[in-house]
Amino acid sequence: MHSNQRNFQTVILDLVLEAERVKDFFPLLQRGFMFKARVDYSIKTLLCEQVGLKPEYVEDRIKTIFLDGKAVDDIDSAIIKDGSTLALSAAMPGLVGAILRRGGHLALLRSQATYREVNKPSSPREGLVVLKLFNLLVDELGPLFLRTGIFVGGGDLKDLLLSLPEEFWAGCKTAHLDGQEVGCDRLRGMTWLKTSGRVMVRVKVDIR
Repeated sequence: MHSNQRNFQTVILDLVLEAERVKDFFPLLQRGFMFKARVDYSIKTLLCEQVGLKPEYVEDRIKTIFLDGKAVDDIDSAIIKDGSTLALSAAMPGLVGAILRRGGHLALLRSQATYREVNKPSSPREGLVVLKLFNLLVDELGPLFLRTGIFVGGGDLKDLLLSLPEEFWAGCKTAHLDGQEVGCDRLRGMTWLKTSGRVMVRVKVDIR
């Protein structure tokens, strides 16, 4: 997904789910989703001032960060741009985890794969950021983004909904499409989503 794909139809999907069914969306959160943000800010500013994470959580919990495919050590200088892909992970085990850990003693072993800011950021503006969440952060941060609302490709959402277990549909309380209430069974049939063109779906989940 890239945020320069502006010429797409947007479908608004609002769901009310039982709390335990949120985990069914975790595959989407790992694959990558979009969210609206002010871009041309640092990663730290994005996570703390826009997403609302506490600085100590970012420092202590988010141990591995990739920006556009490269590991980040300095979240104060790495700049999020419109269309950037940001991947966040808690601490990973073993030697690979130690090498990828931001600011770790083994960071020199990945010098060619380390993010370095080379372009002066432009003035902050509205944009879209692609975010991927991994391991413990999916469970911890996933509900936060789902409550706010995420954007996903129509095809990705279709694949997910067609694979959901019976327990998900039993825990689906209400659903609205573009402001109109629909039965959850209609979502299950997927007749509402046309994937032949560019379709993005904003999914917002009210967790009960």
